[in-house]
Amino acid sequence: MNEYQGGPDQRHRRPEGVDDLTVEALGSLSKALETTERARGHLYSFHQLTGGADLELERAVRLLREAGHAGWAAKAEAEILGRDVIPGHWTFQIIEAYNDTYYRPFRELERSVVNALAQGRDHLYEAEMREARRTLGRPGRTAGPPAADG
Repeated sequence: MNEYQGGPDQRHRRPEGVDDLTVEALGSLSKALETTERARGHLYSFHQLTGGADLELERAVRLLREAGHAGWAAKAEAEILGRDVIPGHWTFQIIEAYNDTYYRPFRELERSVVNALAQGRDHLYEAEMREARRTLGRPGRTAGPPAADG
């Protein structure tokens, strides 16, 4: 990328003295955090899907009873309904543990590194890649978003 200093806005402009390797490292750190954000989203999907399944199981238990299959209803209720997904944990507790022990510390580290090494400026690597790939004068290749009115 070569000591890029240009760009459409100060927020994505490389601070003076920040070298290429640092910008690349910050880009890699950002990518890792973004992947962690996606993993966290999958945990929320797991949480919601499991909760939805448990609610539907509750409906199935009720319907089995109404259909005269009290034994099967009792078995499903006793063995599965409201059961821990791992010993001692419902899905919300897994999310809380993930947030406390991994996600928040990672997010805080990433923010500290960006603040210390790039004056808090995010996405320098991506902004420089965008500028390097931009074809001047062609539609859809502006330097940045339109200025806000007013």
